[in-house]
Amino acid sequence: MIMKKCELCPRKCGVDRIAQRGYCGQTNEIRIARAAPHVWEEPCISGKNGSGTVFFCGCTLGCVYCQNAAISRESSVERGEIVSISELADIFMQLQNDGVHNINLVTPTMFAPNISEAIDLARSHGLTLPIVYNTGGYETSEGLSHVAHKIDIYLPDFKYVSPDTAKKHSCAEDYPQYAKESLAYMTKKLGTAQFDKDGMMQRGIIVRHLLLPGQLAESKRVLDYLFNEYGNDVYYSLMSQYTPVAALDSAKHPELARRVTTYEYDKLVEYALALGIKNGFTQSRNAAKESFIPEFGMGEIKQ
Repeated sequence: MIMKKCELCPRKCGVDRIAQRGYCGQTNEIRIARAAPHVWEEPCISGKNGSGTVFFCGCTLGCVYCQNAAISRESSVERGEIVSISELADIFMQLQNDGVHNINLVTPTMFAPNISEAIDLARSHGLTLPIVYNTGGYETSEGLSHVAHKIDIYLPDFKYVSPDTAKKHSCAEDYPQYAKESLAYMTKKLGTAQFDKDGMMQRGIIVRHLLLPGQLAESKRVLDYLFNEYGNDVYYSLMSQYTPVAALDSAKHPELARRVTTYEYDKLVEYALALGIKNGFTQSRNAAKESFIPEFGMGEIKQ
């Protein structure tokens, strides 16, 4: 059984998650923190009715600036609610009944095999919506393979190309290696993007990159890599929403204790355009505020 010696993510901690928690902070039981329509994704994901977003607890990364620290940190492993595979399938169906445009799986890596079963069950009950795999980009092709054939849209982050920066800010020196390998895997699986008559993505990849304060040079290197590898075959989402959160240790990371400036973000957008990036999304400056960070609580899970 996969969970007996878990190697779903690049950490490959080998923990028996039936008996204890892995590096991600989770056991083999599906734990979710929120399930509801979400309107703050890219326009072709959220649309008018919202994206049917399911936030899973735990995380394989250790980003010191994590916006969702309330549900991702080891100290918060008891947050949220444990659901069975059939209950998760019911949640997918309820979201579809609410009129959302897709089912959006946020930080799903630790539960990929369980989610795969839930998707099958929901499909047998009439689920027709595209499935979005919304990930920090720290994946292995082996881990993705448990659910990849059921994913219609990939929404991965691509945070860094520098191992030193990845180690400092996300506790994962090997992040660039796995982000590159997993994105290559995703693009082979999905190919050219497809949209419906209303402009909603039905199939494809949107690569997200969050500009961090003082990291404009690193962000440019990220875009250099992505455009050199994929050109406009993928969509790009350049995010300005970085907000210092309460969980940030500003004494250890003073460089992250401020928001991104308009100058920094404008320069990144200019650079993207100069490279030749045509397919993509930018954010308005008012995105950098805590109101864009969802509140998490068991009462918000729809069943």
